Amino acid sequence: MMIMNTDTLASMSTSIGGGFFGGLLIGYALKKVIKMLAVVVGLFLAGLAFLQYQQIATINWHKLEGAITKLAATAATTTSTINDNNNVAVVMMSNFGIPLTSSMSIGFTIGFMKG
Repeated sequence: MMIMNTDTLASMSTSIGGGFFGGLLIGYALKKVIKMLAVVVGLFLAGLAFLQYQQIATINWHKLEGAITKLAATAATTTSTINDNNNVAVVMMSNFGIPLTSSMSIGFTIGFMKG
C-alpha cells in the first residue's frame, strides 16, 4: 500500500481542481463563441436572401455553397494536419500527467454541454 505525503496530495488535488475549472471555463466560452458565430453567419445569409428577394442583389447560391464547402473542407484538413504533426503538444500534455488532462477533459465536456 502506497502512502502519499501531504505535498504530493496537495499537488495532485491542485492539478485536478485547476484542470477541471480550466476545462470548464474553456468549454463554456467555446460554446458561447460558436453560438455567436452561428448567429452572425445566419443573419448574414438571411440578409443576402432578403436582398435577393427585394431584387437589389443577385446571388449565385450554387457558387456560395461551393465556396462554403471548400472552406469547410480546408478547415477540416488543416485541423487534422495540425493534430497529426504536432508531437510537441502531446509530449507537453503527458508531462502534466493524467490527473490534469483527465480532469480538464471532464471540465471541458461539462462546460461545453452547459454553455
